Amino acid sequence: MPDKKSVISKLEKKIKAKEAIVGVVGLGYVGLPLSVEFANSGFTIFGFDVDKNKVDTINAGKSDVDDVPDEEIKKLVYLKRIWATTNFKFLKEADCVSICVPTPLNKTKDPDVSYILSAVGQVKKYLRPGHLVILESTTYPGTTEELILPLLEETGLKVGKDFFLAFSPERTDPGNQIYTVKNTPKIVGGVTPACTKLAKLFLEQTIQQVLALSSTKAAEMVKLLENTFRSVNIGLVNEVALMCDRLQLDVWEIIEAAATKPFGFMPFYPGPGLGGHCIPIDPHYLSWKLKSLNYYARFIELAGDINSHMPEYVVERVVRALNDREKAIKGSKILVLGVSYKRDIKDIRESPALDVIRVLEDRGAIVTYQDPHVPKLALDDHQISSVRLTAAYLKKMDCVVIVTDHTAYDYRWLVKNSSLVVDTRNATRNVKEYREKIVKL
Repeated sequence: MPDKKSVISKLEKKIKAKEAIVGVVGLGYVGLPLSVEFANSGFTIFGFDVDKNKVDTINAGKSDVDDVPDEEIKKLVYLKRIWATTNFKFLKEADCVSICVPTPLNKTKDPDVSYILSAVGQVKKYLRPGHLVILESTTYPGTTEELILPLLEETGLKVGKDFFLAFSPERTDPGNQIYTVKNTPKIVGGVTPACTKLAKLFLEQTIQQVLALSSTKAAEMVKLLENTFRSVNIGLVNEVALMCDRLQLDVWEIIEAAATKPFGFMPFYPGPGLGGHCIPIDPHYLSWKLKSLNYYARFIELAGDINSHMPEYVVERVVRALNDREKAIKGSKILVLGVSYKRDIKDIRESPALDVIRVLEDRGAIVTYQDPHVPKLALDDHQISSVRLTAAYLKKMDCVVIVTDHTAYDYRWLVKNSSLVVDTRNATRNVKEYREKIVKL
């Protein structure tokens, strides 16, 4: 076995010279943008994914991720900076490995780390002296040292001496044109000081600011704090929206006024529910972990309960609005505008729009949808397609429900040609002349 100093020195030189081969396991919304940034900073990337269609798409110079244009992939594939494969044996060629696989919840809202364990199992097969392994997937505090480390050390190699292990949580925000992978500060914590040092050095070659923490567990907790902060505050403002409904107040007016305070207040906005892979899921990882330590995370559970019931509240607003116009929900023609979980992207993971559609259909409504970013939508046992948005089509609808406020929509035109609009995003705030048609959350 080579000595520790020579292993570290050799890897440092490779990283600084951009000669280290980088393996990225998982080429989705986290892994592909990360691969592109690594490649643009001078590294050669081997991308790994179990989805052959995704691999073939990337190798053909195309992207299936919102924030990565086809031209970028085409350029990097042509320059041989990025190559994708389903064959994990090429992990032995990599010097630095970033694991960017999904971490969903199962039906009981317990963490499903099977994707992480599968990826680590592949890394374990090809682990060698000089490997730097960084987990990017969001998970509960303790995962890196309690699950991953023992598996990798079963090879006989020792962490901090033969190979190096760290956790660096992803901080992607799909659709954000201001804060990208490159200029969003990166957190990293290693199992040993040597692990932290090498991981920080590697990430600094691509990311503008990298902050080293004391441990992997601390880095894991940072990510969960960030998204729990958002979940709890969104839960609070969603409950305020429910209160304002009872008090016959405009919640948007209240928030706008409160936001004028220059200190002690940060505006959050109500909506039809939480979406995306992070905010609806990550707090439950923390809650689950704390239950194993006999602690009940009350804020997290309460916020989750409020946020998860917002789609039902949206439907109740639709029912009441139709009743005010002497129409029943059953048999009414409802158009849902926007099904991605946030504006101007195609990502529908955990989108509240899916629940809104399901509840509307359960109540007997005839539901269609329109989304310029999502042409087709698989919903339970059937598939539906986005309709063509015309004035004639809008006039046929009994109600239009704005669930995702895409910037492509002309909201004045939409309201003008609709008989009733339920706006869950305050997208129609500037449409004053047709306010009698609008019902807000």
